[in-house]
Amino acid sequence: MTEILVHDVLGSGSAAAERVVDHPAWPVLRNAVEEIRPWQSKDGSIDLDAEGAPSAAVVGAALARVVGAVEELSPLLPHDAAYHRALVGDLRRWADSGFAVPDFLDSLLAFQPARSRADGRQHLVVFAMYTQNGNPDRNLEAVVLRMVWPEWLADLEATRYDNPLFCGITFEGFTSGYDTNSAVLFPETIAVREAPDRFSWGGIFCDREAARFRRVTEAAVDLLGLELPADIQEMVGDQQRCEQAFVLWDMVHDRTHSHGDLPFDPFMIKQRQPFWMYGLEELRCDLTAFKEAVKLEAEGFPQGRDVQYAVLFDRMFRFPVTGERVRNYDGLGGQLLFAYLHKHDVVRWTDNTLKIDWDRAPQVTNELCGEIEKLYRDGIDRPKLVHWFAAYDLVAEYLSPHPGSRWAKGPDALDLTQPPRKLVDDVLPDEFPLSMFYEALSKKLKHVVAATKGITAASAERVAA
Repeated sequence: MTEILVHDVLGSGSAAAERVVDHPAWPVLRNAVEEIRPWQSKDGSIDLDAEGAPSAAVVGAALARVVGAVEELSPLLPHDAAYHRALVGDLRRWADSGFAVPDFLDSLLAFQPARSRADGRQHLVVFAMYTQNGNPDRNLEAVVLRMVWPEWLADLEATRYDNPLFCGITFEGFTSGYDTNSAVLFPETIAVREAPDRFSWGGIFCDREAARFRRVTEAAVDLLGLELPADIQEMVGDQQRCEQAFVLWDMVHDRTHSHGDLPFDPFMIKQRQPFWMYGLEELRCDLTAFKEAVKLEAEGFPQGRDVQYAVLFDRMFRFPVTGERVRNYDGLGGQLLFAYLHKHDVVRWTDNTLKIDWDRAPQVTNELCGEIEKLYRDGIDRPKLVHWFAAYDLVAEYLSPHPGSRWAKGPDALDLTQPPRKLVDDVLPDEFPLSMFYEALSKKLKHVVAATKGITAASAERVAA
């Protein structure tokens, strides 16, 4: 097949337009948003009667600077003109309400980045929102982003991985809510008076994911003495190549939530389930991306091989040692992948050195994907509680439950007169603790993971330099 080139982030069309973050109105906008954020309550409102609160005139002046900057920047982004008009309307209505709980529904509905995904296209986004894995409060945020939509990815989406709502994006500039671990821009995080019937886009910052992956993987490889194949070593050292891997991984992962033999709502929205169910769902989606990547590599897509090792290394090195040990379902998925590969002799920890059987890794990883897929397929014919126990057994075959677990003792240890959702209370916060291997790795790697807070491609390159 024709060689697939890494995309140029200053590629075609609107990508060549003036960078929003280079315009003098951008720091005005950013600083005005930063001035407003500390005044806001958790729900995004501003209590003007609270002790020490600013006057309505002071808040209004700061908001006027936000509006003025948006109007000054909007001509750089004609594709967002309707959104920016609606945004100005929402901001002004917020002021007219006396800064009550903000409502950005009109501007949310007007923002439609997935309708015209052009590689390198800029967007300026302002919403009151929380940032997943970042700030839990609905503060005002401003973000300048750029679309990642190279031709090869667009062709794959159009021909085999249909995902019309997916937006691969990179950071250009952002306010404090994104100076965090958040790597997504999701419409459901935005303050609105009522949720729309359906959302029409979802964005994932592949540059942050790639930069974080590179930093943690480099540290883990060094700590564990792992020898990488030359092409994978080159991939880990190449930010743009890693971004290509992550945007493909994310696109396939995202669509997998609604594909396959699914015994339940794939997003498990408003469902109370044991956290290992969420862990298996996220791992299923990652391993589906892995499985597709194996096929793509065989077809001549260089990104296919990169995705495989991005999944393996991020899942095995970063996920298990990231976050608190309280219902850490992503950490659980990483632990399960490592344990599965270890028990099938694909990874070996011997003489304080990690070794990977690179030839067998794709086959055995796909076998784990097959086990989870069979669990799901069988679950269609099972009652919920029986399915939960079957999933527990799958995890417990490879990961040791906490010695004090009631679930590990089986159904007889639980009060089955209660509805299933009540039995979730009997799940321990850390039902499957870290192994001794991961306890030791965590002590050495956690400071590296913590240092990736707020990382971007630019900041990663500055540190490397």
